[in-house]
Amino acid sequence: MTVKIEKFKVYSKGYSDIIDITNKIQDIVYDLSSKCALLNVFVVSSCASIITLDSEPALSYDVAKLLDLIVPINKVYQHDNVWHEGNAYAHLRASMLGNNITLPVVDGAIVLDIYQQIVMIDFDNKPSQKEIVVTITE
Repeated sequence: MTVKIEKFKVYSKGYSDIIDITNKIQDIVYDLSSKCALLNVFVVSSCASIITLDSEPALSYDVAKLLDLIVPINKVYQHDNVWHEGNAYAHLRASMLGNNITLPVVDGAIVLDIYQQIVMIDFDNKPSQKEIVVTITE
């Protein structure tokens, strides 16, 4: 068993910014020596998530609006009372969606539906740079 680890940075506007990272991940997968593997994509942040999504503007808008209903930005949370950063909602949203996904690689390609992309969502209340760690187990 071989394990390959790659890292890269993603720049985000925050506030539920959805960034398609599929092509960057696929470029890493193309360099594999074998055709079958397990791929894990992880964002190093407690205020961001990695999910698959049909990454088109209307659905991205709908996802942001749904998250506004479930975990509103303007609600007072205990975390904000303690730390005074105003980003408790970002931590809560990220904890709901998770910070990593695992996908199969078959015949040298990530197994995804035609309308399914790998995206990072940054919920934080400011622009930032997030590190993405890609681990491939062949």
